[in-house]
Amino acid sequence: MASLITCPHCGRRPVEEFSIRGDATLRRPGPAAPDQAWTDHVFIRSNPMGRHKEFWHHQSGCRRWLIVERDTVSHVVYSVEDAAMVVGRERAGDPA
Repeated sequence: MASLITCPHCGRRPVEEFSIRGDATLRRPGPAAPDQAWTDHVFIRSNPMGRHKEFWHHQSGCRRWLIVERDTVSHVVYSVEDAAMVVGRERAGDPA
């Protein structure tokens, strides 16, 4: 793993302060989705190689949820964003 992650709130911090929590690209099925869609959402996961977005929790720092884009092979970190800010942009209709 990369030894430092730049938290948008706390600055550059050791990776040991964070815990990885999973895929940030998954979207929940709608309430009327068939059972198979929910089964796939809960139990079926890919293990991508390369650049990928993940939820990380800054548990020993600001305690914020972050979305970290990193390479799962080389562990190079490309970007770190506050997850609440990303959700706010998505709700406003701006995916970037």
